[in-house]
Amino acid sequence: MFRVGTAAVRSRKLFSALSSNFSHRSLRLASTLVVGEHEDGVLKPSTLSAVAAATALGDGCSVSVLLGGFGPSVHKAASQAASAHSAVSQVLVADWDKVEHGLAEPWAELLRLAQEKGKYSHVLAVSSSFGKNIVPRAAALLEQSVISDVIKVIDEHTFVRPVYAGNALSSVKYTGSGPCFITIRPTAFPAVQASEMTPAPVSTLDTSTIKSEAIGRSEWVGQHVERSERPELGNARVVVSGGRALKSAENFKMLEALADKLGGAVGASRAAVDAGYVPNDMQVGQTGKIVAPDLYIAVGISGAIQHLAGMKDSKVIVAINKDADSPIFQVADYGLAADLFQAVPELIEKLPDKSQVSA
Repeated sequence: MFRVGTAAVRSRKLFSALSSNFSHRSLRLASTLVVGEHEDGVLKPSTLSAVAAATALGDGCSVSVLLGGFGPSVHKAASQAASAHSAVSQVLVADWDKVEHGLAEPWAELLRLAQEKGKYSHVLAVSSSFGKNIVPRAAALLEQSVISDVIKVIDEHTFVRPVYAGNALSSVKYTGSGPCFITIRPTAFPAVQASEMTPAPVSTLDTSTIKSEAIGRSEWVGQHVERSERPELGNARVVVSGGRALKSAENFKMLEALADKLGGAVGASRAAVDAGYVPNDMQVGQTGKIVAPDLYIAVGISGAIQHLAGMKDSKVIVAINKDADSPIFQVADYGLAADLFQAVPELIEKLPDKSQVSA
């Protein structure tokens, strides 16, 4: 059992004071601020998973959702969040251009402002690049620690998170006196369903008190977004991933054709990304995206421990690799020891189009 937060308790008197504080917090129940994510006015499914994790903190847990952005899109997403679940008691909107693009410094100041106003017992976000960027900074501003990549909530003070690339699980007990900052693995918490009850109230958070010098020197320059008809990698029901054995970026088009047949997304191992075959936003693994689709097809992937950490929670795993001794076969439900350049085209040919496949 690991302990996170305060220094080791060395006196019975101090231990008694901390125990009294915990009892008081438990009696008033957990109040959680969920940091929401949205894109073009649409709430991301991972945010609904974060709300599910917040409700696991205890019966009667009060959940507030914080959304930041600029213009009509953030208000549109707020309307969705207000009806996300009956546990959502309010939605806070920061209509502020400084947080529109997810810069860490202004977002950290925004979180500090929200915490000072709401006095939440927990601040929770998804273990996405966005959440992992802003939550540690916000926690540091309030002199708190972060419990990252939580996959299970035991109670409002105790959490389970993977260690050693997912080969072991550790129970972590929070012993701090301030708010508990958490990032959760969205694949571990099924997204909540929309509530049919009256939507939670939506209110605007006044950001005028945040001083400009407090938000740092980071400046938004721009971004290049590649639009695709395929589902987002982190939320896809089917993922087809390729490894270094594909030998070139051109050969990844073969996997794209397979993914299109199945209505899925395309991923890659770190080796394929490092070789320059695909961009790094397609990487699945410990240092990439964590996925848990209904079907995961690993093509030409050996099964390094770092890659397995990002996909081993998939419901069905299919591996295609000509090396029958590859570690990937140890976690695969179905394995095919064959040359991928023969097996994949044959599979594509025999599969019906996704329009003919029953949902």
